Amino acid sequence: MFKIITDGSCDLTSQYIQQHDLINVPFSISFGEEFNKKEGVELKVADFYRKMIANPKVFPKTSTPSIGDYLTAMEPELQRGFDLIVICITSKFSGSYNAACNARDMLADKYANRIEVIDSQVNTVLQGLVVKQLVKMRDSGKSLDELLDYLDGSLDSGRIYFTIGSMDYLVAGGRVGRLSSIGASLLSIKPIICLKEGEIFNEGLKRGRKKASGAVIEKTISHFCEHNLNIGEYDFVIGYGYDREEAEYFRDQLVDSIKTVLNFEIQIPEIEQIGATIAVHTGPYPLGVAFIKKA
Repeated sequence: MFKIITDGSCDLTSQYIQQHDLINVPFSISFGEEFNKKEGVELKVADFYRKMIANPKVFPKTSTPSIGDYLTAMEPELQRGFDLIVICITSKFSGSYNAACNARDMLADKYANRIEVIDSQVNTVLQGLVVKQLVKMRDSGKSLDELLDYLDGSLDSGRIYFTIGSMDYLVAGGRVGRLSSIGASLLSIKPIICLKEGEIFNEGLKRGRKKASGAVIEKTISHFCEHNLNIGEYDFVIGYGYDREEAEYFRDQLVDSIKTVLNFEIQIPEIEQIGATIAVHTGPYPLGVAFIKKA
């Protein structure tokens, strides 16, 4: 018997967490005069976005789950006799993985249960997609070792292609220079960004939101063409910030483009809201697509 634990970067809804018997270790959010509110517990994601929209000059920050947070999540399950698999945001973005490893080491002498801590190399809705693959495997009777084999062979297939509304939050987080942000704002330049192998990479710039979202679709399709991949072997999810209607339109455009260019009928039912852990860097208007090889 094993339990699946994930940190709050996965951006899965509380309903999904509860329905599928998962354990979530949330990040904390500091916003203006409010400090260290647990995401999804003390500050709902929808309220977080409303605060961002209402306070565009206030730049929120997140705090990594502590060793104590992981101990609190892990130990009761170990006492019940469960082995654990813990899925953490890419270690290149956060100390969550290190905190989970430290908690594991502190518990190792006390319990004989297995505790597998995984650096997922991904984040946000892609991390959620990884967790959903593990849930499907668990529910079909797969063993913990089979879940680990899937992760070992598939995590590097995961990608996120996305764009953002402005560079202000990237500047606030020290991701880009302030002069670059000023130039981009004046020209309405939007970056195209790719997450792969645990890091983000610049995939180009486009003027205007429509061209930027179109470039995200082009980059996605090019990925499958250039690497001669079977798109039917992948699961997809659309990630968005504040504007779900825009995300639905983007999803439909992506589906139509895949049909036209790759001659493949694809369904993408998953549209998930990007949580605070990543939105503090992207601002309220991230938009993109994530995908990974199916279990």
